[in-house]
Amino acid sequence: MTSVPPSGVNLRGAVDLSSLVNRPAPVAGGQAGAAGAATVPPGTVIPVPSLVLEGTDTNFGELLELSKIVPVIVDLWAEWSEPSTTLTPLLEKLIAEFGGRLVLATVDVDSNPQLTQAFAAQSIPTVAAVIAGQPVQLFSGVVPEDQVREVFERVLELAASNGVTGSATAADAAEGAPDTAPAEPVEVPLPPHHQAAYDAIERGDYTAAIAEYKTALASDPRDVMAVAGLAQVSLLDRLTGKTIPVIRSEAAAAPNDIDAQLLVADLDLSGGHIDDAFDRLLTLFPSQDAAGKNIIRQRLLELFEVVGLDDPRVPPARARLAALLY
Repeated sequence: MTSVPPSGVNLRGAVDLSSLVNRPAPVAGGQAGAAGAATVPPGTVIPVPSLVLEGTDTNFGELLELSKIVPVIVDLWAEWSEPSTTLTPLLEKLIAEFGGRLVLATVDVDSNPQLTQAFAAQSIPTVAAVIAGQPVQLFSGVVPEDQVREVFERVLELAASNGVTGSATAADAAEGAPDTAPAEPVEVPLPPHHQAAYDAIERGDYTAAIAEYKTALASDPRDVMAVAGLAQVSLLDRLTGKTIPVIRSEAAAAPNDIDAQLLVADLDLSGGHIDDAFDRLLTLFPSQDAAGKNIIRQRLLELFEVVGLDDPRVPPARARLAALLY
C-alpha cells in the first residue's frame, strides 16, 4: 500500500488534473487561494446531496472545488472488478463514520476514461484523495478496514496542514431523512447481447454466446465486460469435448506443437494452475516464428482477461511477455 505523504508535503505534481477542469462551478463558502491552497474559514460547513457522490469526467471540476473545503476520497472502481465489490462498501461505511469530514467520489472507470488516465490507475480498484484541488495517491486493491481508517486519518492531517479544515453535511440528513439501512439495490438488467450470451452459456451453446459477445464488441469495442466474457466462453468452447488425459498426453508428445501447448495451457488455467499456464506459453514463445508468436501473444491476452486484469499474477506475466516482444 502506498502511504499518504507526510504533513506539509507539496501536493502539486502528483497527477495532472488540469484537463478535467473546464469551468469549475464555484462552491459556496470559500474560494481557492494561491498555488491551490485553501483559504476558506476554518470549520466551514458545505451542504452536499450526499457524502457519497458520483464522480465523472464532466462533473469532476465541481469536486475539485469541493476539495478546497473538505477532502475528497476518490474510489476508482469497475463493475467487472470483484475487489471493487468488497472495497467500495467499506469506503462508504468509513466515510459515514467520519461524519462529514471526508466526502467519497466513486468513479466508474469504464465510463470515465479521462479520470482513469488522470489518476494513472494501473489496477482496479484504486483509491486516491483530492485536497485543495490537488491529487494524492493512496492505495490500490482491497485493504483491511483498520488500515483504511488510518489512511483517512492521515488524509485529514494532510488536509489540515494545507488549510482544508471544512466539513460537509448531506442534504438528506439535514432534511431529517431516517438513518436506516439502505434500500435494496435495484438490479440493473444486462445489455441485450450480454443477456443473450449468458442465456446461451446456461444452455451450453458456447458458439451462440461467442457470437453475441462479438456482436456487442462490434457496436462498442470498449465494452470490457464483453471482452472478458468472450475470452471466458472461448476457453470453455475450446475445451468442450476434450478429455484431460488426451490433452496432456498430446502436449507431452509434441512439446513444440503450438496447438497442443495452447490447449494444455487452457486446461491448466481452467483448473486453477494459472502460473503454470502463463509459464508454458511464455516459455514456448521464443522458439516460434512470427506467426506463432502472434498466436501465443493473442492467447495470453485472452487468458489475462479470463483471470482478470487486476489479478496479481497477471502483471508479472504481462511484463515477461513485453520483454519477449521487444
